[in-house]
Amino acid sequence: MTDRQRIPSPAPSLPRVAGLVVVDKPLGWTSHDVVSRMRRLAGTRKVGHAGTLDPAASGVLVVGVEKATKLLTYVTGTNKTYRASIRLGAATVTDDAEGDVTRTAAPERLAALTDDAVLAAVAELTGEIQQVPSAVSAIKVDGQRSYARVRKGEDVELPARPVTVHEFTVHGISREPSDAEPTAVDVDATVTCSSGTYIRALARDLGEALGVGGHLTALRRTRVGSFTLEQSHTLDELTEQVRAGGTVSTLAIDDAARGLFPVRELAAREATDLSHGRRIAAARVHPGGASQANGAASRSGVGAGDTESAGDAAAPGSKGPEGSRAGLPVACFAPDGTLVALAEDRGPADRRYTTSVLGIAAGMTFTDATASEESGAQAPGAGQDGTTRTERTRH
Repeated sequence: MTDRQRIPSPAPSLPRVAGLVVVDKPLGWTSHDVVSRMRRLAGTRKVGHAGTLDPAASGVLVVGVEKATKLLTYVTGTNKTYRASIRLGAATVTDDAEGDVTRTAAPERLAALTDDAVLAAVAELTGEIQQVPSAVSAIKVDGQRSYARVRKGEDVELPARPVTVHEFTVHGISREPSDAEPTAVDVDATVTCSSGTYIRALARDLGEALGVGGHLTALRRTRVGSFTLEQSHTLDELTEQVRAGGTVSTLAIDDAARGLFPVRELAAREATDLSHGRRIAAARVHPGGASQANGAASRSGVGAGDTESAGDAAAPGSKGPEGSRAGLPVACFAPDGTLVALAEDRGPADRRYTTSVLGIAAGMTFTDATASEESGAQAPGAGQDGTTRTERTRH
């Protein structure tokens, strides 16, 4: 039996849930390896990931399934947190432990290196900085990946680019060997940074700043936006879920969007128009930051047409180390909680309108239950508790 045959797939009768799966990527696996496994476990080819993790790194890899792959671009752009181990005293060609050592520091130089000096150099690498990506990164140079050029023996010099290191906290500094003149100084740290920051480049630059060389020896990603290790599942856990007759644990696309974007609750007519690609009235910004348009109350208790900041301070896009929601589209929901589209406001100040930039539930009609009741018909899905719900029909 081949490895592929040993990996279960969900029964054809089970629904393929569109959503995000937070995977704890194991060491030695590429991000594409994880996607290949998830295609089998989810029973669909439509699977992608947000933010590559090298084989030598482990931790949070956010995987999108079915329509939720449309959200991955926005997940990729969120800030990330890592637990990193950095070795000072040796530089390598790859800026990590996988590459050949290019130079080492003299033991007496390392013996003179104080903890205060390390902490001062770390402080200089915190905040908004200009970073030269590692030469073995996937950045393209004249149409070819930088790492491919390095493997061919080429000297690759990439331009510096702005990144933000929100946190660079040192948890421990140790020396090897501890009972003699050191040949290496190990730094254990947590780094929270903007998308596009290379932790191995931070290790390299820390070593360069101290004049002893440095490289990354271990890396574990603990957070991508609001998605953390505590929410993650190992591939073995996901495999057992499917083998037991179920489906993989998935954060539904509606819930994922509420955690990633500002939210606007729509009336049924607005939801129908947006679903069919038509413009709708822009939300009116009220004091206090809430945005409002006319419409029925949604089942969440927020008025239809309202815009609310979804999630807590740890949500991706919120202010602080997790990022800013400024510039993000708005997740627009029908009264029954269906994610209709990601949208943004356009037009001059006196004629603003909202238009879809990414359709999710396309070509659907949303009928307000109360409208059916007023015409004398009991609306399917209308609750006895007075809750307004909608029925959906596809043309």
